[in-house]
Amino acid sequence: MRVGLFIPCYVDALFPQVGVATYKLLRKLHLDVVYPDRQTCCGQPMANGGFQRMSSHLAKRFEDKFNEFDYVITPSVSCAAFVRVNYPQILDHECQTPKKTMELVEFLHDVLKVKELPGSFPHVVSVHNSCHGVRELGLSAPSEIQEKPFNKIIDLLKLKEGITVKEPDRKDECCGFGGMFSVEEPQVSTSMGNAKVKRHMETGAEIITGSDSSCLMHMQGVAAKRHYPIKFMHVAEILAAGF
Repeated sequence: MRVGLFIPCYVDALFPQVGVATYKLLRKLHLDVVYPDRQTCCGQPMANGGFQRMSSHLAKRFEDKFNEFDYVITPSVSCAAFVRVNYPQILDHECQTPKKTMELVEFLHDVLKVKELPGSFPHVVSVHNSCHGVRELGLSAPSEIQEKPFNKIIDLLKLKEGITVKEPDRKDECCGFGGMFSVEEPQVSTSMGNAKVKRHMETGAEIITGSDSSCLMHMQGVAAKRHYPIKFMHVAEILAAGF
């Protein structure tokens, strides 16, 4: 299986260790992983700002870069959701990449069906369920729908020896980032982020983890400003630990 690794612009700039962990994890699972040169932003910030049609050149570039692969894998829920949901609306022709673009957790859980992972991670972690992950990619069951609970992030984390996994109260409530929302409504966004971090800390966790670096970035900023004793790690970093 040949997969194209898409590392979003903000992950590349701010959290390069997440990209490295994703690559290492996929390689250790015996996949042919290719990182195409000269990747760019997928266009999500522009579209979120109200300029969706103007992001079409970025969508076309993404399509050209990743069309040849069996799957396109990214350690970003919101970027994967944008490609899957928005690209068919933006491009004026049938595009191939939305059909095979997947966020890392759903790829490991649904396609590779990973049942074991080497290495231990003897820490208490609290799982952050991002809005896009819950309601667009189906990484966990949304609380507003009466269905059997499931959580693909937790399923994978529990494969690591020694880990203790927690969830906060109101587990799928927004952290307040919301892309442009945090720019346009910073006070509300910060208040939501503070409330979310506090609920994570109430679980007794050492680390807040999740599959979307943008949510983790927002909460990490809130926590750092208030000197909260909590750490943040992307789920890829935990899953790759011990390889």
